[in-house]
Amino acid sequence: MKKADIFEFFRRLAEDNPHPETELESVNDYTLLVAVVLSAQATDAGVNKATRALFATVDTPEKMVALGLDGLKHHIRTIGLFNTKAKNVIALSEALIADHGGQVPNDRAALEKLPGVGRKTANVVINVAFGAETFAVDTHIFRVGNRTGLARGKTPNAVESVLERVVPQPFRLHAHHWLILHGRYICKARRPECWRCPVADLCAFKLKTPAPKQKAVATD
Repeated sequence: MKKADIFEFFRRLAEDNPHPETELESVNDYTLLVAVVLSAQATDAGVNKATRALFATVDTPEKMVALGLDGLKHHIRTIGLFNTKAKNVIALSEALIADHGGQVPNDRAALEKLPGVGRKTANVVINVAFGAETFAVDTHIFRVGNRTGLARGKTPNAVESVLERVVPQPFRLHAHHWLILHGRYICKARRPECWRCPVADLCAFKLKTPAPKQKAVATD
């Protein structure tokens, strides 16, 4: 995708949604970290449903450790892989207390050392919590980057590297939110809704999906 087209691509997404936000619900930096860890291979809606009651009373690493593994499992049992995720959340909470004074570090390398936290999770946290210009490449961004021609790569890290290079200001801070939302609601995996896509003319995807046929309305 040409430099001018990339700028226009993000300009249109920004025009449609000037203030994009993560759809994961949280009450502070710590609960954001927990929510992102829990969201791996799960929907944001499913995580939010499970964590609303949890975060109402458990909003610090100390409270999470006090809740304990079984107590946490009870709250998140509807989330996929909840047994492993519960162990990671307790372990990362203990690490935050031991190594960071109970605070979420503003550092990707430090975050990635926490149990259950990979590069994507760390990127989301330092972007949302600390305003860093990062590109957290999930399945939606990987698909959108490759399908549109915006950022092609065989791995999430490769796509992230391209985005780091090509996304211009003033769009860098919110770029990954726009791309996630675009992939979630318009540029869908099985049937992209090209007929209502604001950047369809800039997109390299050749097999554009036509609008669904309207059913005829009977008249008297």
